[in-house]
Amino acid sequence: MKHGLGRIRGCVICGALVAMAAGCAAEGPSRAAASDCERYVSGVEARIRQERGGVGPFLPGIDAEHAARLRGGQIVVERLTPAGGEALPGGLLHDWRGTVFVPGATVKEFEGMLRDFAAYPREFAPQVLAARLVAGSGERLQMEMRVRQKHVIAVTLDGTYDVRFGLLDAENGWSTSQSTRIEEIGADGRPLSPDAEHGFLWRLDTWWRYEQRDGGLYVQMETVSLTRSIPAGLGWVVGPFVENIPQESLEFTLRRACAAMREPTGIRQSEGREGERQ
Repeated sequence: MKHGLGRIRGCVICGALVAMAAGCAAEGPSRAAASDCERYVSGVEARIRQERGGVGPFLPGIDAEHAARLRGGQIVVERLTPAGGEALPGGLLHDWRGTVFVPGATVKEFEGMLRDFAAYPREFAPQVLAARLVAGSGERLQMEMRVRQKHVIAVTLDGTYDVRFGLLDAENGWSTSQSTRIEEIGADGRPLSPDAEHGFLWRLDTWWRYEQRDGGLYVQMETVSLTRSIPAGLGWVVGPFVENIPQESLEFTLRRACAAMREPTGIRQSEGREGERQ
């Protein structure tokens, strides 16, 4: 009987969360928020271009102490915007940077893994549900990806991304990804209408940098995301998602990318199947 009551309470709570989420739709970012985000992203891109060009370190924030921690298996994560995100008109901007070290990995191997979009549902399970190349070849590609994020509530998103790759030399490479479309997917598997979306993710830009030295590969990932602001009275539902998902997603992606380079294919496939069952 107690187990039955527990299931009933769980259903009631889930129903309440769904109802509250449905009641806080946000029809896209305001013009001011989109403009402020664009200016911020332009500034990040300018900084990264300078760093790739030799003005400052190729991998910022990684001194000798951090490098030792990375080689010891730790992930170094930095928040580059204020706690909770930088407030914009009706939105929040989040900038996170993380770095890992993959022993024995090379620039060529890592770039090959990033380019293999069809393998993403296996390598980045259970977050990535589907991914495919849409167009392009060589250094400029366009890809589509469906992801599911869960934090108090579960959200499924479809996105289209412009992806670029580049090499400075045999030991230093980079890749960038910019969202051109992000749509929230409903329970029926179809995109929600603009006035029904909740604004959990409006924009996502990602910068990868990887440097081969010390017997392995240092991999750095920086992400800038734009989400809705937190509605009054619904912080306990929406807040954990928009505040925690950017960091958690970055850390998850780095861990899985690291695992994809370290583990035999058979083990990675087994883990992917287990993630899909969860």
